[in-house]
Amino acid sequence: MKNPIGLLIKGSFRYTTERLEELVAKRKPRKLIAVGDKVSANIFGKGIALDVAIVDNKVMRKPIAPVKLEAWKTYNLTNPAGTIADEAWEILKQAVGQKARAKVLVEGEEDLLTLVAVLSAPEGSMVVYGQPREGIVVVNVTEVTKRRIREIVERMEYKPSKD
Repeated sequence: MKNPIGLLIKGSFRYTTERLEELVAKRKPRKLIAVGDKVSANIFGKGIALDVAIVDNKVMRKPIAPVKLEAWKTYNLTNPAGTIADEAWEILKQAVGQKARAKVLVEGEEDLLTLVAVLSAPEGSMVVYGQPREGIVVVNVTEVTKRRIREIVERMEYKPSKD
């Protein structure tokens, strides 16, 4: 995820959240999904209608206090760093399918779950994640975007999870 897979909005947390608020008002996404603690906290704190927050209680791999956001349902997911756990697909599908706000609390790392979020979201949605030391990335979920992400996921090395 070092290279942005969507629109990179550079700047401070305040600036990027304001630009996101404008994009959300203009595009009215079907679902708004945030990947990352700081991004989720900023979106929720700004009062933007967030549907799913995917968090791991870390920022830049350093532990932080849990993000305070009201969620109707919280899902727990174990996802080791640098991987996409098998169960991530079903859990994110369920979270995105909720009518009310959902939170996915990840034990491990949530970075690559951006890919799962894009593939799980209905077309017309937005997935937002942080780009370290730069700003945020906004991914508009379209058929083309899903195809691109699917190609990335298919090229990834598969290691079945241990049951």
